Amino acid sequence: MKKITFLLILLFAIYPILGQKKITGSVITDYGETYEVANPDFKTDTSQSFKAVFDIARTFKDSSSVSPLINTAARYLNLHHHAGISIEQMQVALVIHGTASDDLLSDTAYQKKYGIKNPNTPLLQKLMAKKVQVILCGQTANHRNITKEDIVPGVQIALSAMTALVQLQNAGYRLIHF
Repeated sequence: MKKITFLLILLFAIYPILGQKKITGSVITDYGETYEVANPDFKTDTSQSFKAVFDIARTFKDSSSVSPLINTAARYLNLHHHAGISIEQMQVALVIHGTASDDLLSDTAYQKKYGIKNPNTPLLQKLMAKKVQVILCGQTANHRNITKEDIVPGVQIALSAMTALVQLQNAGYRLIHF
């Protein structure tokens, strides 16, 4: 009887978490799915600006899937927009270095390396269309022999990831590191 009581209490305690509905993207459609959080204790101040820089240095072994780290930028935009923050209040940048640089390869360069088109290209294009800065570390690019022609159009190359991260943080962006 104690086990059943404990299980019922546990079920009622986690039901609000399990019962949340998924929300599709309203800013970046087809990407960045989020969950509704009904009546959070920590309230979102919708009067603030939300400037974030994502420091992304790794990729995942499945070259046929969208990078979950890049997809997080879409989630960031979508979940805050759903919470009542306008797109004008959000500024987002991705600083990409290390093995994550492969996620920025053009379809042609990706095809040569992996035998398929880059699954990140449509997401990157949608992010950049919403004024998300996508910045590749120039040191990584040179080390990995990646040229401007090898990356998705619109991606910027910086002197280094370190330079871009410091510069963006000096401009008020908050660092989100993976």
